[in-house]
Amino acid sequence: MSIIEDGQALLYMKVGTHASEELVDIVARKRREIDEAGFAMWGYGGNTCHPATMVQPFVRDHLSTQPRILLLMQPMTSNHFADQIRAGEFSPDGISWKSVPSPINVLGSRYALCIRTLEQVEEHLALGSTRVALGNSLGKVGSSYIRGRVDKACLEYSEAQGDGSAVVEIRLAAELVNPYAVFLR
Repeated sequence: MSIIEDGQALLYMKVGTHASEELVDIVARKRREIDEAGFAMWGYGGNTCHPATMVQPFVRDHLSTQPRILLLMQPMTSNHFADQIRAGEFSPDGISWKSVPSPINVLGSRYALCIRTLEQVEEHLALGSTRVALGNSLGKVGSSYIRGRVDKACLEYSEAQGDGSAVVEIRLAAELVNPYAVFLR
């Protein structure tokens, strides 16, 4: 049975080596963080999933009708060799800051998604069956939006609107937890 349901709100992200750390090592570390802190912070950059203007409004819009918001991750070859600088503080709004809990290490990132689960899965996502859920590209087909340097998006899945194009392999899935997306420093 697929974890991707018709009408599902989801964040899609390509993932790989980050801050000189291999994906398999990142996954193991994030699972330890969830065990020790109750959640983990999945670091990222780029404004297509800006915490305050994209992810948080997206989650707010969908939580009233959906029990969970999923992060679906497609592994890719990555050459992100930034320094492994640990964020010391996080903020949901960029104004009020808190210390990152000691069990959590989020490295080389400007933003992070807060996750309470992280599972290996074998799913297929037809990006042609997704639509951008908010922002300037609202309604754009996911397979047209996820191109070039765009590697993440807030999407809605709809089998009825799909054309079956651009099927990608999803190998990691996580469930977002409050505050969903944060700024880091």
